[in-house]
Amino acid sequence: MSTRRLIAESLAPLVDFVYPPRCPACGESVGEQGGLCTDCWSDLRIPGEPSCATCQRPFGEAGPAHGAICAPCLSNPPLHDGIAAGALYGETSRKLILALKHGRRIALAPLLARLIAARLPADGIARIIVPVPLHRGRLWQRGYNQAALLAQELAGMGYGDLAVDALVRRKATPSLGGLGSKARSKALAGAIEVRTSRKPPVDGADIMLVDDVLTSGATSLACTKALKKAGARSVVIACFARVLDEARDAAGRAA
Repeated sequence: MSTRRLIAESLAPLVDFVYPPRCPACGESVGEQGGLCTDCWSDLRIPGEPSCATCQRPFGEAGPAHGAICAPCLSNPPLHDGIAAGALYGETSRKLILALKHGRRIALAPLLARLIAARLPADGIARIIVPVPLHRGRLWQRGYNQAALLAQELAGMGYGDLAVDALVRRKATPSLGGLGSKARSKALAGAIEVRTSRKPPVDGADIMLVDDVLTSGATSLACTKALKKAGARSVVIACFARVLDEARDAAGRAA
């Protein structure tokens, strides 16, 4: 057992006494810090099979057979090499994202990362773990990059080597919620690049691109383009919550 874990377990009774454990989504009492209550666990929508062989979008129980490709991927094949989403966007996942991103609940990162890890491809590929970057102004304002926290947790679980600074956001971009595809592309044009010092390890590497929520896919596309331009062999997107088309407007307002 690591020293960090030993200290955490030793202090747990004191922490629970001072701060009784509450569900981070609804505030109900729970058995341990960082856990969800039964109702919120039940409300969390976990992607299942069958799903698109290209983007892992779930088809539902009555969907096509294994290996089918969804209509969006057929009409516009994605640049990425798969999506691993811990949950689908819904009420509970929205609350958890907001708590992590805007509520400074950074202790949620391990829980969300474990849910992502459960959906990662079991292909044995050694990947470099790269978080979606924040512009330095946004980083100074928030104090942390929630994608980097998730990436750090995944690296700590042994899913790859962390390259927290591989991508850099050269310019601030507005909120993409409510923008059309052309406006999103224009806003992100030239915004995200691979840091010069990180280009050699990225060249020829398999990448796991980590973010908290995948909404329109515009930001992840910009990151994937930058990584593949730098020579990345593959880019798998790993996120906590994935927004399906019917939930996109609400998710844009929460971003």
